[in-house]
Amino acid sequence: MYQTPAFNKPKVELHVHLDGAIKPETILYYGKKRGIPLPADTVEELQNIIGMDKPLTLPEFLAKFDYYMPTIAGCREAIKRIAYEFVQMKAKEGVVYVEVRYSPHLLANFKVKPIAWNQPEGDVTPDDVVALVIQGVQEGERDFGVKVRTILCCMRHQPNWSPEVVELCKKYRHNVVAIDLAGDETIEGSSLFEGHLKAYEEAVRSGVHRTVHAGEVSSAEDVRQAVDRLKTERLGHGYHTLEDEALYKRLLQEDMHFEVCPWSSYLTGAWKPETEHAVIRFKNDKANYSLNTDDPLIFKSTLDTDYQMTKRSMGFIEEEFKRLNINAAQSSFLPEDEKEELLDLLYEAYGMAAPASAGCKVIPLKTSQLPF
Repeated sequence: MYQTPAFNKPKVELHVHLDGAIKPETILYYGKKRGIPLPADTVEELQNIIGMDKPLTLPEFLAKFDYYMPTIAGCREAIKRIAYEFVQMKAKEGVVYVEVRYSPHLLANFKVKPIAWNQPEGDVTPDDVVALVIQGVQEGERDFGVKVRTILCCMRHQPNWSPEVVELCKKYRHNVVAIDLAGDETIEGSSLFEGHLKAYEEAVRSGVHRTVHAGEVSSAEDVRQAVDRLKTERLGHGYHTLEDEALYKRLLQEDMHFEVCPWSSYLTGAWKPETEHAVIRFKNDKANYSLNTDDPLIFKSTLDTDYQMTKRSMGFIEEEFKRLNINAAQSSFLPEDEKEELLDLLYEAYGMAAPASAGCKVIPLKTSQLPF
């Protein structure tokens, strides 16, 4: 049954994982084509096994990837296809700009140790993965009119991969706009593993933008480490920042961007429904944040799921949706001229006058001239 979208205007999404946004049909196709067993052979059955309807712990949620990632990893055709289909998915959701993230090492099967998902050694390197994803998203941009940039993830449990991640960010910076630290936050001290620290130091030196998953299920101290040691410019989730009022006030003053994923936070147990969600505090304090899907395959969701949740259960109204999308555009990792174009598109679509910015303003292009 068709449901009227909670916010039927152009949207910006900054926190979504490519490997958590794959069509079930595509998983079934490559499972069959490559002879890789799956726990189900229909879309509905597969969604019921991979998907979540009630909260699990973050490690239990992460275990869901074990079911289906072997069907995609190490296959050039599959890697490019999931990137292309991702753009199609976002176009249907009314997204005009998205930053999609993934770990190149988790999709590779050559020149990576250890090889993920118990794959046999093949010939797809992490570098190959990045090139394939970029091909897929660029073809998607052309066909579906969504502007897409990518973010490469370091994985908390594999700090030895991180130095290569930052080098790939530098090599492919025409499309890769940032580095991220993802994975199991419950691994003690993982933000400060040497490989991650060195990679983020190199990112700062090289002008590579930085975001970090922190404070999703971990403490405010993890957020502090992300900000002070990893020099992050945005926070993935960041809900537990509120446990440290002084830190939260500091981040408000610094205009730190919080990549909020409401439906995800319920299903991963990051938010307990009997408590007030952090995003309500962010809204009331006029904080800088966005709404995002995180892993829509596993959460059986679309971006509208998150907008409906905040509208129906948390009293969000259209003006707040406009504000948070403008914040998302301003906090995107696009170059300044492309950021101005994106903002102009949003202001026009929202019927708002663009504020006069300080300094030299890039002459805005007409909407018809934009590349999306």
